[in-house]
Amino acid sequence: MGTSRRMKSPSNIRNLYEENKTKILNPHINHAKIINGKSIAEEITSRVASKVKWMKESIGKVPGLAVILVGQRRDSLTYVRNKIKACDEAGIKSVVAEFPDTCAEEDIMTSLSKFNEDPSVHGILLQLPLPEHLDEEKILNLVSLEKDVDGFHPINMGNLSMRGREPLFVPCTPKGCLELLLRSGVGIVGKKAVVIGRSNIVGLPIALLLQRHHATVTTVHACTKNPEHITCEADIVVSAAGVPNMIRSSWLKPGAVVIDVGTCPVEDPSAEYGYRLVGDVCYEEALRIASAVTPVPGGVGPMTIAMLLCNTLESAKRLYGFT
Repeated sequence: MGTSRRMKSPSNIRNLYEENKTKILNPHINHAKIINGKSIAEEITSRVASKVKWMKESIGKVPGLAVILVGQRRDSLTYVRNKIKACDEAGIKSVVAEFPDTCAEEDIMTSLSKFNEDPSVHGILLQLPLPEHLDEEKILNLVSLEKDVDGFHPINMGNLSMRGREPLFVPCTPKGCLELLLRSGVGIVGKKAVVIGRSNIVGLPIALLLQRHHATVTTVHACTKNPEHITCEADIVVSAAGVPNMIRSSWLKPGAVVIDVGTCPVEDPSAEYGYRLVGDVCYEEALRIASAVTPVPGGVGPMTIAMLLCNTLESAKRLYGFT
């Protein structure tokens, strides 16, 4: 007896054609794997929530995160809102101390000192950047090393840079970038990696992390000559320049893996908050050149928050001797 086959309707055929039209008309164009940071972050957050629940049931304690927010930068407001929401979902206690743009350093430092002494707070996050009149380094140095879940304390950064030493915490965004590479099965050992940007928040620590995983790392910055030529030789590109759509297809080696850290707010009246986020990388062009690429939003952003939850949990576990 022959096997019956269900005929595809004309509408189904049209839908299939629309979904694959680019491939049909341009069969030689590469289509990169989209690295779904959102789904990976959800998996990590779920695991954190289970461990937080176990901690609460076992010893009656939960991790606590304190966030200090200065000013009304739209991107900072979005990041803090998302971080607090994620804490709620994971069962982590959170508190936000908000200050105006014009606040004095003493106000922030007083708040920091209170959080340092509060035994229910296991992680302190100072949302960066700060207004220009504030001494960012001075304020960050006040954060207790044991509560520096953002990983920016000089001792944490110093230990990250030295072979044979381990920081208490790795900065959340670079840690998230590395996790995306590892979970996507990207080989790092011996690969050429280019990091675009050299900030203390992303560029420097991700370069150090990639070196720890035995990549050959080049950092491209504002003073680099021929950045496009350097970047197009990389097997792995991590861009944290904060310049929308700066990285075009000509910057990318065919088959490269692209991690786009850029999150630039662009005016968009149709969006919920009046703007949308755009990355450093021209996404549509990267899809046709790279082997894998992170979207913006939905790539590195959710992973940054997931790593913050992980760091806060680890801090609480360390304090309570909980395994």
